[in-house]
Amino acid sequence: MAKNKKVAIFWRIALGLIVAATVVMLIFRVYEWYQERRAHFARYEAFGIEIPTRYSIHGIDVSRYQETIDWESVKAMNVEGLKLGFTFIKATEGLVNEDRYYKRNWKRAKEAGMARGAYHFFIATKNGKAQAEHFIKTVELGPGDLPPVLDVEATYGVPYKKVRERVKEWLVTVENYYGVRPIIYANVDFYQQVLKDEFDEYPLWVAHYLQKEKPRIYRNWHFWQYSEQGHVNGIFCRVDFNAFSGDSTEFKNLLFH
Repeated sequence: MAKNKKVAIFWRIALGLIVAATVVMLIFRVYEWYQERRAHFARYEAFGIEIPTRYSIHGIDVSRYQETIDWESVKAMNVEGLKLGFTFIKATEGLVNEDRYYKRNWKRAKEAGMARGAYHFFIATKNGKAQAEHFIKTVELGPGDLPPVLDVEATYGVPYKKVRERVKEWLVTVENYYGVRPIIYANVDFYQQVLKDEFDEYPLWVAHYLQKEKPRIYRNWHFWQYSEQGHVNGIFCRVDFNAFSGDSTEFKNLLFH
C-alpha cells in the first residue's frame, strides 16, 4: 500500500513537472512571437550612416545585443537600390558560451535568403584548440554559407606570442574540420600590432571606422566593417555594417561548397 502511494506521488510530481515545462515553453514561444512581430514594425527611411557605394555587396553582423530580429524585413529593406545580402552571426565565445540568439538567427537568416556566416569570439586566456572544438560542436556549415570566422579583439594580458599561438591553434583545427580556410576578424591596430604578418594568408574581415573609401591596412582584405551605427528594418537597435571587397562572382566563390 505504501509502495503504491509512493508511486502515485512520483507520477503526480512527474506530471506536474511536464505540465510546468510545457507552460514555460508555451510562454517562451508566445514571447518570441511577440518580439518578432514587434521587430517587424521597426522601420527606418534610410540606413542612417554613410555607405561606401564603391562596393556593391553589403551586410551586417549580429549577436544577442540585437535581440529578436525580423530577418524578412532585413532582407527586404532597399534604399536607393542598396540591399543587404549577407550576415555574420555570433555563435560561440570561449570554451562553453553559446550566443542565446544564435540558433534562431542562423535558421531565420537562411530562410530569409541571406548568405550567413558564423563567428567565434576568441578569449586569449583559453586554449585555442578547445575553443575551436566548442565552435565545431555548435556550428554546422552547408552549401552557400560563408567560411567560419575567428573574432579576435583583445589579449586579456596574454603575451602577444602566446596569443598568436592560440589563434593559430583555433584556425588550424577549424580548417581541418570544415575543409575551408577561416576568416580572421580584427580591427586594424590589433591586427598590425598583435597578429602582425603571421596570418596574412588568411582572409581578413577588418574593422576600421575612420576612413570613407577603404580601411587603413597594409594587406588585402575580404570584408570591411565600416560602421557600428547602422539602422536596418526589423532590428530595434544599431547594428554593424560591412562591405565585401569584390564582385558577386568573387563572393560566390568564397561561399562554402
